[in-house]
Amino acid sequence: MKGLLNYIILLCLLVLLIITAGSLLIKYTPVHLALNEIIILSFVFTVISLLVVFIFLRGQKRDPDSQTIHTMVSVILKFILELVIAMVWFFIAKKTALTSVILFFILYLAFTLFIIFVILNTLKNKSL
Repeated sequence: MKGLLNYIILLCLLVLLIITAGSLLIKYTPVHLALNEIIILSFVFTVISLLVVFIFLRGQKRDPDSQTIHTMVSVILKFILELVIAMVWFFIAKKTALTSVILFFILYLAFTLFIIFVILNTLKNKSL
């Protein structure tokens, strides 16, 4: 689980960077965005990313058939959970202002790139 701990630390640093950049953006630019929106979305994306990384790395310790299934389950679970977040964020919470939409997709991109980094870094040494 050494790899999982390293990825958790990297993910925490990413979240800290995002929240710091968001607070600086709010403070020094005329962007109409609330810091609590950044924190809420970052927290939700962090939980999903932790779950995906845990499932993926757990599968890498199994036999090759199970590795493939775990990888597919983690990616599909990420997609479905983030689709649910988008539905809740845009339709239930009514966060349809341009800044909220851009914030959502920037955070989606940042955490998706993190997951891709984890998967590619892990599979660099071994294949599915």
